[in-house]
Amino acid sequence: MPERIGRELAGHEVAHTFRLGWHDLTNGKLLDAAQEAGLELLLTADRNLRYQQNLAGRRLAIVVVSLNSLTALVRHADLLRSAVAAAEPGSYREVEIPRPALIRRPRASDG
Repeated sequence: MPERIGRELAGHEVAHTFRLGWHDLTNGKLLDAAQEAGLELLLTADRNLRYQQNLAGRRLAIVVVSLNSLTALVRHADLLRSAVAAAEPGSYREVEIPRPALIRRPRASDG
């Protein structure tokens, strides 16, 4: 996730994997480290996490977003805030973030 997205989650203490020195951890080890550190929620864009890891028995809430574009996440920060607020220990939730609209620029031949 872009580190900047933490600003959109005012009222929550946000830690980024890179700043924690966890950026090289694979999913299972990352989940273990987060849980052992007492973190309550993992916000990620890894939509395969639930298929790659056994999440049963975890205390860590997991919120998975459909894309990690900073522009789209900031534009739809209300969806993130709602998902984070609703998360309970051990829960798993996917949040669909709408893709930004593409803007077609006129070609020189268009006139």
